[in-house]
Amino acid sequence: MPNRLIIVESPSKARTLSKFLGAGYTVRASMGHVRDLPKSRLGVDLENGYTPEYEVLKGKEAQIRELRAATRQATGVLLASDPDREGEAIAWHLTEALKLKDAERIVFHEITRSAVEAALSSPRKIDRDLVAAQEARRVIDRLVGYQLSPLLWKKVRTGLSAGRVQSVAVRLVVDRENEIGAFVPEEWWTIEAALETDKGEQLTARLHARRDDTETAESSSEDSAGDEAPSGRLRIGDLAAAQEVMARLGVDDEGRPGADTPPFRVAAIEARETSRNAPAPYTTSTLQQDASTRLRFSPKRTMTVAQQLYEGVELGAEGSVGLITYMRTDSPRISELARSAAEHYVGDAFGKNYVRKGSRPAPSKGPVQAQDAHEAVRPTEVGRTPEAVADHLSADQRRLYELIWRRFVASQMAPARFANTRVDIHAGDYVFRASGSVLKFDGFTRVLRREDEKADRSLPALSVEQLLACLGLSREQHFTQPPPRYTEASLIKELEERGIGRPSTYAPTIEVIQERNYVREEERRLHPTELGKTVDAVLREHFPEIVDVDFTAEMEKKLDGIEGGRRPYVRTVKEWYEPFAKTLEKAETSMERVRVPARETGETCPECEIGQLVVRQGRFGEFTGCSRYPECKYIKGKDTTPPQPTGESCPECGKALVMRQGRRGPFVGCSGYPDCRYIQQRAIQAGDGTTAAARTRPAPEPTGDSCPECGKALVRRQGRFGPFVSCSGYPRCRYRPPKAAAAAPASSARA
Repeated sequence: MPNRLIIVESPSKARTLSKFLGAGYTVRASMGHVRDLPKSRLGVDLENGYTPEYEVLKGKEAQIRELRAATRQATGVLLASDPDREGEAIAWHLTEALKLKDAERIVFHEITRSAVEAALSSPRKIDRDLVAAQEARRVIDRLVGYQLSPLLWKKVRTGLSAGRVQSVAVRLVVDRENEIGAFVPEEWWTIEAALETDKGEQLTARLHARRDDTETAESSSEDSAGDEAPSGRLRIGDLAAAQEVMARLGVDDEGRPGADTPPFRVAAIEARETSRNAPAPYTTSTLQQDASTRLRFSPKRTMTVAQQLYEGVELGAEGSVGLITYMRTDSPRISELARSAAEHYVGDAFGKNYVRKGSRPAPSKGPVQAQDAHEAVRPTEVGRTPEAVADHLSADQRRLYELIWRRFVASQMAPARFANTRVDIHAGDYVFRASGSVLKFDGFTRVLRREDEKADRSLPALSVEQLLACLGLSREQHFTQPPPRYTEASLIKELEERGIGRPSTYAPTIEVIQERNYVREEERRLHPTELGKTVDAVLREHFPEIVDVDFTAEMEKKLDGIEGGRRPYVRTVKEWYEPFAKTLEKAETSMERVRVPARETGETCPECEIGQLVVRQGRFGEFTGCSRYPECKYIKGKDTTPPQPTGESCPECGKALVMRQGRRGPFVGCSGYPDCRYIQQRAIQAGDGTTAAARTRPAPEPTGDSCPECGKALVRRQGRFGPFVSCSGYPRCRYRPPKAAAAAPASSARA
């Protein structure tokens, strides 16, 4: 009987696939990538066509042996990794690592029986253009990371990194912060009238314009109580102008009408019906944006949960079922089969009048370079409602699935229709305007209604020339606002609209710029750190193309050209690398060391009471300390409790042992530190009476040999990475014998 081996990335995907396959198939997981560029060196042959040098990932050797054994027992091999560049590259690396000659590739965008059967009926060869596109992206990112990052280590601070997409993302955040810093707010005022009909119905109208035309208002600006805005609306720039308007309308400074208050008369009523179409099904970007806004999920959390829903969730007797289609896509397109199923569901659940008719209007704005390679993110079966699967899902899975399901169903529903009314009301020389809106047909909002749409915004029934009683006027001061700081969601939207990155890169980009401490999130808004500003300034000065938005977007198009077979790999990488290498060489010699400035907090140091507390960059991120360092070494939040004597002596040097507070908790060590680095191995009791595990090291054991450099005894110690032999005179003498000599077993080994 034939036994075809199918290799996927993950065990959960393998379990879901096995449900649809008969006895003639075996499914195994590669556990993601099996090969990559080496971590310890560049891994790109710059002299021979920028050829990448791959090696098996550490820890994947056993997995490869198991897969090789499975291939020997199979009559054929099918590679079923994800349907994108990364998945195609995984399939190719598997053929290389497993030395496969006749392996075939199958792809499916949802893990359902019909999709899997369709894929099995039309296998193909590995798409080398897709692989080359992923390879070019990986090589360029490696050249940036492994050649530019060390320069930042030398000139700014160790542990930094740069990248094509992450550096542009940081630039966008810094640019927005600069816009906010340079923004000069402008004052403006609004005046509203509380009005009442003869039936006691109340409404509010806002001052909109002067009754005289714009030219008259401009020519008599000295007599005017406000300036006519270009849009025709009256702009009131300060309190004095607002008070003058209210005085002309015969009300006192508290807004109470008087004998001179003119009548408020309905001058015009405009009624019209408008409709609003449902949003399109989710793409990766819009899913991450909505999950961030509505569920408060980070992009990484969203993609992790979406991956679980795609690969399969156990649904009781049904077994493992893939609930959504592939979650990395930039297209809102859906298949005709999915569209038809949604229409039937909507018609049965809500009525035929709720089914959307005709094609969806083209979006007015979208990503610069959508690939349209995959369908939108949607449920694999529309009849599988969130309520039907809720008991089998975790809280995160349930919330995200409901978000995806509702968006998809709404996208196939009829538009919502509104009756909008606009009323112009004359009072003396001024025009007040009131607007109302009534939902006539809920359409898609029956499934996807926003909270603000539930409020009643209707106006009472009015007629032209009708007089309204003025209950009073109120004025309110406003200031123009700077552009808002990015959220994770809005930054993803900006990257997508500018053509920076691809669906698979958004979440890791947002994650890495925060991990590198270039950007910090406060109250869900992204702020650049001083480190981020410094690195961005260095890259702008010395590597302008790395952080240039248009250049990076153009590079994305070139990489897409490789995928489409329109551009060769070598030429694309060469055109990018040769100018970069020259710029890098120039920067190595001309770039001065840059110091990351401290950020003032406005607080006085509580220890010296002279210096100011400032935020600095340290090895482990930001910390707050005194500006007078090293004269004052105060660090906010650091335990300043003096070492507590334990009453014991150090077995190495005889000095007193003391209890200290370390980064990992309390520990007992020698008071002679740093000359003696002994740390006691036992549980200790902290000052509050709780017992904590101390950082422990056993006492050094003499080896019987002498140090060839200083003559002192050699000892065997226990280090972070296991036992080692060194001179007992450490730290004054740092001699260590070669590993072969140190490998002799200790007289009493310790675990």
